[in-house]
Amino acid sequence: AAQTATNRIPIVFLGGSDPVRTGLVKSYARPGGNITGIADLEGDLASKRMEIFRELVPGLKRMFMPYDAASGVASGLVGAQLEVYREAARRLGITLVERPVRTEAEARAAITDVRNAAVDGIFSPRSVSLNIPGLILDAAPKLALPAMFDNPFYVENGGLASYSRNEREVGRQGARLVDRIIKGAKPADLPVEQPTKFELVINMKTARALGITIPQSILLQAERVIE
Repeated sequence: AAQTATNRIPIVFLGGSDPVRTGLVKSYARPGGNITGIADLEGDLASKRMEIFRELVPGLKRMFMPYDAASGVASGLVGAQLEVYREAARRLGITLVERPVRTEAEARAAITDVRNAAVDGIFSPRSVSLNIPGLILDAAPKLALPAMFDNPFYVENGGLASYSRNEREVGRQGARLVDRIIKGAKPADLPVEQPTKFELVINMKTARALGITIPQSILLQAERVIE
């Protein structure tokens, strides 16, 4: 929306998924126009997230994946993630049980019905219009299924684990770009940056409730372990 509103006022984004493909910038090295920022690397994170989930849950053979198919924007964002998750699933020998949903009611019904899908875990790609992870979190205690998330907020509130970029560091990167623009730099000449820090967060209370023993190798990778 900001992009269409002005082509003069500098804009710094903090979460562009593939900003070249979506048309935010012309290239990573030379964005052009009035926009630059921090790409979120969601494609790379998606693959790593599934690898970690598999290590957390060694018996993970079938993963339930409801996803937002509500709008063109959502479908574009989610579609790029789906390609990565499907490839990672093939590589790891995991069967994805996909469920496209278009409304919160559809998402809630799909998650409630997950027991009939005979799955070992649940995860939803990032969305722009439906809070599917929140619905998963609400249902998780009744489902007794391990759930992986893309934001530590859900782990702080009872989810099993998350793997994501470190948002605090992304904020600092964005602030540095803003500072350079204020001092006279043009967004067109400031390369799009990538996240430099990532965090794995694990909720041990949830792991114990699910009867999951977290491997020491995973605990050593964790930025935070919630007891």
